[in-house]
Amino acid sequence: MRIPFVKMHGLGNDFVVLDGRGEPLPRLTEAAVRRIADRREGVGCDQLIVLEPARDPDSDLRMRIFNADGGEVEACGNASRAVALLIGHSARVETAGGAIRVGPQESGAQVDMGVPRFDWQAIPLAYAMDTLAMPVGWGDLAAASAVNVGNPHVVFFVADVAAVPLERLGPEIENDPLFPERVNVDVAQVESRERIVLRVWERGAGLTRACGTGACATAVAAMRRGLVERQVTVALPGGELRIGWGEDGRITMTGPAAESFRGEIAWEDYA
Repeated sequence: MRIPFVKMHGLGNDFVVLDGRGEPLPRLTEAAVRRIADRREGVGCDQLIVLEPARDPDSDLRMRIFNADGGEVEACGNASRAVALLIGHSARVETAGGAIRVGPQESGAQVDMGVPRFDWQAIPLAYAMDTLAMPVGWGDLAAASAVNVGNPHVVFFVADVAAVPLERLGPEIENDPLFPERVNVDVAQVESRERIVLRVWERGAGLTRACGTGACATAVAAMRRGLVERQVTVALPGGELRIGWGEDGRITMTGPAAESFRGEIAWEDYA
């Protein structure tokens, strides 16, 4: 069986997209996802994205997101922009993290990421604590803000993001027992009230050139602390995203996405 795919990326955060809205796809296993995501023997990607018919009658389609380690996760902002570009029209998209609305634009796509959650149980954390400035630390990283924007993030504000050994601290924090569903780790440097520089250790994927949900979580955390305005540019290694947090409580993310190439997978090589 040969399965068509589309390779896409948002600011260098790359995806393999499988479209099962018409013909149902074979059952995905964690092993199959890992093989497809492998950059030497597979297609290679940070996340595998599967499109399916919506189960919710108010949604246009369902998007499932699998990290390179094979685990299914709730949300991916960069992939949401890529899907908007792929389908070519505004749509309500069902995800494991809640429904979002996407729409292509001339310069990329805009995504309504919904309402962030801050309660310790919604992150989730293993026990109750203040999520605006968490009373815990790892190395020189402390006083993080915790935010759930469809998936869990902890945001550390630092003087210099380049000086943080994120490749060492990222996996330690991601897998800390404080986070029963693991966590994405963001280190952020506020350059001005309109601009934040960000690096992200992504749960299940590692260091990434861009993370849309990380940009949203970081912007909202900075806004809660009064560090930036309600519209802000977040600069990641792969490029920039524009994040807004409206008076209605909803986050909007605007930025580029692109198609890289198309091909087919011989399914028996990966199943």
